[in-house]
Amino acid sequence: MLSAPSGAGKTSLGRALMEKMPHVAWSVSHTTRAPRPGEQDGRDYHFVSRKEFQRLLDEGDFLEYAEVYGNCYGTSRRALQRQLEDGKIVLMDIDWQGARQIRRAFPDAVSVYIMPPGIQELENRLRKRGQDSEEVIKKRLAAAAADMTHAGEYDKVIVNDDFDTALAELVDFIKK
Repeated sequence: MLSAPSGAGKTSLGRALMEKMPHVAWSVSHTTRAPRPGEQDGRDYHFVSRKEFQRLLDEGDFLEYAEVYGNCYGTSRRALQRQLEDGKIVLMDIDWQGARQIRRAFPDAVSVYIMPPGIQELENRLRKRGQDSEEVIKKRLAAAAADMTHAGEYDKVIVNDDFDTALAELVDFIKK
């Protein structure tokens, strides 16, 4: 599991990890949020309506789920099981709430929290990616401070100050 406040680099680190370790696979979550530019359904997320998300939730399909920034996110139990049966190390991009749920279901699950080097740098990264309105950026920054208080619940904390260094640390940790 990888968790981090928005903009800390967990998705970029996760993708780079999969390039270095082909037996690592990405768990594609379901979400009710709209796709961002360049995102593809089935690759980045399974983009679903709130009604469809609720149906899957009611049917017990989600191993974990949470509402974050007004949108719902969930991990399909069946999809995760198929990846594990294929012998993959499954990488989950998940918030601290979902990580707690996964740890209850899978006590041996390994968790990594990606920490930004600081709030100012996090703000710079959010602004630089140009995907969010000023209101959303402020909301993400406010939530980041609270999110980061949960870093101690993880098996490993990596500060993403330098991408290559953070990636090397992540690869070393996963190999162990």
